[in-house]
Amino acid sequence: MCVDSEIGTLETVLVHTPGLELGAVTPGTREAYLYDDIIALEIARREHRRLVEVLERFGSVLQVQTLLGEILDLPEAREFLLSKAMDLVRNGSAQRLAEMPGPAIARALIEGLEEKRGPLTQALNQAAFALPPLPNLFFPRDIAMVIGSHAVVGAMRYDVRWTEELLIKALFTFHPAMANDGLLYDGSEERHTNYTLEGGDVHRLRDDLLLLGYSERTSPAALDRLCEAVFEQGLATDVLVVVMPKAPTAIHLDMIFTQIDHGQCMVYPPYFLGPERLAVLHRRRGLDGVRERPDFFAALRAVGLPMEPILAGGATRTSQDREQWSSACNLLAVRPGVVIGYRRNEATLEALEEAGYAAVSSSRFLEAPEAIPGRAVITLQGGELVRGGGGPRCMTLPLRRGAL
Repeated sequence: MCVDSEIGTLETVLVHTPGLELGAVTPGTREAYLYDDIIALEIARREHRRLVEVLERFGSVLQVQTLLGEILDLPEAREFLLSKAMDLVRNGSAQRLAEMPGPAIARALIEGLEEKRGPLTQALNQAAFALPPLPNLFFPRDIAMVIGSHAVVGAMRYDVRWTEELLIKALFTFHPAMANDGLLYDGSEERHTNYTLEGGDVHRLRDDLLLLGYSERTSPAALDRLCEAVFEQGLATDVLVVVMPKAPTAIHLDMIFTQIDHGQCMVYPPYFLGPERLAVLHRRRGLDGVRERPDFFAALRAVGLPMEPILAGGATRTSQDREQWSSACNLLAVRPGVVIGYRRNEATLEALEEAGYAAVSSSRFLEAPEAIPGRAVITLQGGELVRGGGGPRCMTLPLRRGAL
């Protein structure tokens, strides 16, 4: 593994195509599972498969469930995951897991394991999970980060996602495709409410520079610990921290910012330009304390990485708000100047076209990938996927990118 930028050519990426775990999200459970809406599973799966097809034209695409099934045939990985699952499983269902083959355990860990229903439960048409399903797993960026050749296991803000931490730690620990130089931070062992860290708030802009978000889901204590780890390992000399509002529209930094090319980024304008702009703190290795920068772009200039913004939603506040809600900023760069985004964000696409990016549908790209222009945004339909609250960056965990 090696990731030293946000825009280097994508070589290996981890994804999870959503499955039956999404069926656990109902009008009655959606808030507990962190959803604002109900997703149509088969449409979402079709949209995600199209994302995978596009990604495969750039590099190797690995699936979480496939890798889990492979390591669960290893005695040490099986013991690790089953012993951790004991803390989550009720009513003796751990024995059911232990008797399953590896791929079946992987499926149960992701889709959940229903309790056996008694006569009253059946008569009253009730059901419960002995092992909780993971309907947020198709956003693997949240639960892990790769910084250089090191791995970070996130410390999820909400306990409904804690099992995801165990799964990603097992993959980093036992699967050769995810071999790394060690964990910088292990959120699977972290259970303090003031230590939370999610991957949407971690952006590796350069091999010596991290951009972090202090968001509703990532705490200052965890950010300090991550800073100390990267400084100690020589993985950064500078860290910039965007102090974000506690708002449902900005749960992670990558919902309001992504880098898309050398010197260019996509931003949600109100938080970076004008009177509502967010505070930015600068921490440098070897120096005590932090320095507040005048604004985000001044902070980037101070570390020698100036960027010009492209406005998500264009120039109109109404379209900015609407398209930020539908993940207009949450783009994935597959190489410098080539990104993947949602087709529905029309004002954002117009802003990209004005900046020299050709809008290319995924169908057209797959028919002739060699014909893609120098700068382009490859568009996905994504009408169901976006209901989960994220975009292509959230749905992908880069494991290896080419050097810039």
